[in-house]
Amino acid sequence: MMNDTPTVTKNLIIINLLCFFGAFVAERYGIDLNDVLGLHYFESEKFRLYQLFTYMFMHSGFEHIFFNMFAVWMFGRILETVWGPSRFLFYYVLCGVGAGLVQEVAQYFDFMPYMADMAQLSTYASDAVIPIHGVSHTAAQWLTMYERVISVSTVGASGAVYAILMAFGMMFPNQELFIFPLPMPIKAKWLIIGYFVIELGLGIMNNDGIAHFAHLGGMVFGFLLIVYWKTKGTGNERIY
Repeated sequence: MMNDTPTVTKNLIIINLLCFFGAFVAERYGIDLNDVLGLHYFESEKFRLYQLFTYMFMHSGFEHIFFNMFAVWMFGRILETVWGPSRFLFYYVLCGVGAGLVQEVAQYFDFMPYMADMAQLSTYASDAVIPIHGVSHTAAQWLTMYERVISVSTVGASGAVYAILMAFGMMFPNQELFIFPLPMPIKAKWLIIGYFVIELGLGIMNNDGIAHFAHLGGMVFGFLLIVYWKTKGTGNERIY
């Protein structure tokens, strides 16, 4: 199967797998690679600029990396065949970085209502009970929880994967796909629209710990890049 896979698609899968298993090895030596290479909120002391690139090669578990890499193999090899390796790699990386940027913006607006309250906590005694948005904790507890929240990292190739899905849907809109658990095939264009609506709804609810806005960011960056290529006359004729 991998012998027939184009070079960039194959190497992306290999690199992701190496990073995934490398994280297990590093953990034995007390190093958390998902923490080092995952994308942190930009106001966290753990944030590094390179994380906007490295986060897309790290994954949180086997199921996470399996489905992402399966999608890269299933759809990425088609895009690479149509576009060529250079354009496909550029698209993948740029959309992955774009997804990370959108996730940073989403986190900013998620945290913004609490920023003013958090900034004033240092003026209180650590054991002072402070109510914030109807919830009461001591100042020390609030600061500890806040530090934990902004220190959580985002990992995974999902932003780039959703960009790949967007590109496939735009290039082959009427291609019918069998997607579990749907009992019948669905055209690619409806699948992509459905994914976008679902991710937007889940992102707004924001209660499952998944970076849905990173998924949306990958789709939006992918859409804009493809439209740009088309307007410049450098895209493939199949792009609608």
